[in-house]
Order: sequence, then structure tokens, then C-alpha cells
Amino acid sequence: MKHLLCPSCTAVNRVDESRLDKAVCGKCARPLADGGVLHLDAKRLDALLARDELPLLVDFWAPWCGPCKMMAPAFEAAARQLAPGVRLGKVDTEADPALGARFRVQSIPTLVLFRNGVEVDRLSGARPAADIVNWTRGRLG
Repeated sequence: MKHLLCPSCTAVNRVDESRLDKAVCGKCARPLADGGVLHLDAKRLDALLARDELPLLVDFWAPWCGPCKMMAPAFEAAARQLAPGVRLGKVDTEADPALGARFRVQSIPTLVLFRNGVEVDRLSGARPAADIVNWTRGRLG
């Protein structure tokens, strides 16, 4: 059993690992791990890191960044491939520069992989979906 934070209402749900792909929130009935990319602010990121038991891959990006824009479709494709066992989210460092600074993001795009609320590894630079998926799976074992 895993504890998953609902991306819609932030309720914590207890889910059987074999049913992650079909799991819905007990409070709002929305999917818990549907492969969509989450748009994260500090509050939502902190909640996921503290209370969600799925690994989380975060793309730190900015709307003015050409490589970030180029990588966006690949990141969305990677989210669909890694679901339901890994969550993917994006942090707009232009809208929330303090969050980028807090995680010591020095260049964008930067991917940061978290497990159990702790950073596992990071990777800078735009990547195709296959590289994102392989890198993530390789780091998670």
C-alpha cells in the first residue's frame, strides 16, 4: 500500500500498488496517477515531498527558455510512459524564483528526481522522452 496525495484536492489516499493506474481520490473521485504533468508551486511541491510515496521528477523551467520549450513535449511523453509509478511535475522558475533558488537550480531546464522526499539525482539540459524515461528508471532501480 502507498499513500498518494491527490493532485486535485490534496487529500491523502491509501492505494494498493497493483491498482495505481486505476486509483481515484476518495474525496473528489479524480485520478491519482494518470500520467499528467503537475504544475507545482512551493506549497504543492512541499506537500508532495512530505506526504506522497511515489517518486517525483520535477522539471525546473522558464517560459522564455528555448530548450525548455523544446523539451516540454518530451517531458509530457515521459510522464505518460512513467505513470503510474512516477509522478512528473514542472516548476516555473520565472514565476517562483525562490523555489528554483531553494533547490539550487543553476541552469534550466534541470530535472530533479525525488524519492521519499529526498533528492536522488539531477540532470541539466534538454533531453528526449526516451532519455528522460531511461535516466529516471535507472536512478530508481
